[in-house]
Amino acid sequence: MADYYETLGINRNASQDEIKKAYRKLSRKYHPDIAGKEYEEKFKEVNAAYEVLSDENKRQMYDRGFDPNSPQGSGGFSSANFNDFSDLGDIFGQFFGGSGGFSASFGGAGRGPVPRTMPGQDSVTDATIDLRTAVFGGTVNTDIIAFTVCSDCSGKGSQNGKPVECHECKGTGYTKKVVRTMLGQMVSSAPCDKCEGHGTIIKDPCASCLGHGRVRTKRSVGVSVPAGVDNGARLRLRGQGDAGEGGGPAGDLYINIHIKNDGTFERDRNDLHCWIGIPMTWAVLGHKTSIDTFDGEKNISIEPGTQPDDVITIENLGATKLGTSERGNLYVHINVQIPKKIDSKQKELLEQFAKKSSDDQHVTKPTAKPVNSAKKGFFGRLKDAFTS
Repeated sequence: MADYYETLGINRNASQDEIKKAYRKLSRKYHPDIAGKEYEEKFKEVNAAYEVLSDENKRQMYDRGFDPNSPQGSGGFSSANFNDFSDLGDIFGQFFGGSGGFSASFGGAGRGPVPRTMPGQDSVTDATIDLRTAVFGGTVNTDIIAFTVCSDCSGKGSQNGKPVECHECKGTGYTKKVVRTMLGQMVSSAPCDKCEGHGTIIKDPCASCLGHGRVRTKRSVGVSVPAGVDNGARLRLRGQGDAGEGGGPAGDLYINIHIKNDGTFERDRNDLHCWIGIPMTWAVLGHKTSIDTFDGEKNISIEPGTQPDDVITIENLGATKLGTSERGNLYVHINVQIPKKIDSKQKELLEQFAKKSSDDQHVTKPTAKPVNSAKKGFFGRLKDAFTS
C-alpha cells in the first residue's frame, strides 16, 4: 500500500491546512505543463494521495489499513493493524453492523459533497522580447487563452439566487442503493446524478458559463520583465492563471521568455558585441568616430596602427546583471576594409609606402608554425589583396 503521507512529505498528524498546503506546492512542482511529461506519473501520485488524505473518512480508512484508491475498493489489511485489536474491532464494525446481520458498504459511503468552489489550474505561455528590453527590463504584453471569472454572474454560476439543496441526495452529494443478498445487505454509494455530487442544485444557471462561474476567454497580460533576463527564463505571475470554478482562486501564470536576434548587437552572458568597418586610412593614421549603442551615441577612438580584429572595450554598456544594477561591457570589433579597386595614383603612393615599410619583411619571416593570414601585418594583407 502506497505511503500517502510520504508522498506529500507530511507527518501522520498533519492538519487539513498542512495537507492542502503540501498538495498545492507539489502539484505545481510536478504539473506536466510545468515540469515536463516525465513527471506525469509523479503528478498522479500526488493527486491520489491528496484525494485520500483530504477526506476525513477516507483518511480514517487509510490509517486503519485500507486504501480507498485500491482497485479492490477497500485496499487490503495492513499487517500492522492485526496487532491492534481495538482498530481491528473498528474495521470489522464497518462490515458487521447493528443487529441485522451482515452489512457491507462499497463505493465511498460517508464522503461529503463535492464543493462548487475549486481552485484554478496554472497556465503556461510564451512572450518574445527584443534585446533592448532584456538589457534594461520593461513591460511586454502577451495574449493568453484561459478561464476568467464570468462577468455575468460574478463567478456564482447562478443568474438569480443561491444554489438550493438537492432533494434527491438531501445535500449529501451521494445516493445509496441497498440490495438484499443471502449474506445480508449490500450498500453501494455513487455521486448523485441530479446534482453531480455537489449536494446543491443551481435552479437558474448563468447562460454564459452554464453554472460553472467561469468562461474561457482571450485576454492580454502585461508582463514585467526584469533587467538582465536571459533567453529561456521562466517568469511567474501569481493569480494570473485559470480562474477556479464557482469563483475559486486562480492559479498562476508561467511565462517562457524568448529574446529576438538583434541586427546590431550579440549578447554573451552580460556582455554585448558589435562589429564596425573602418577604412584602411583610419587604421593607419587613427581617427575619432562615434557609434550607436543602447545608451545613445558614444565616441570611440581608433588608435594609429589599429589591426584587423582588434577590439575596443567600452565598460558598463553591456547587459544588466540580473538582480543588480551592475552591467557588463560592450566590445567593438574592428574590421579594416581594404579597397578592391584603386586608381593608378593611389597604387603608386601605396607602393612607395610599402617599400619604406618593414611590414612585409616581418610577414615573410619564417616561423615554426604556419602564418595565420588573419594575423598578418596590415600592409601584408593589403599586398595580398592587390597581387591575387
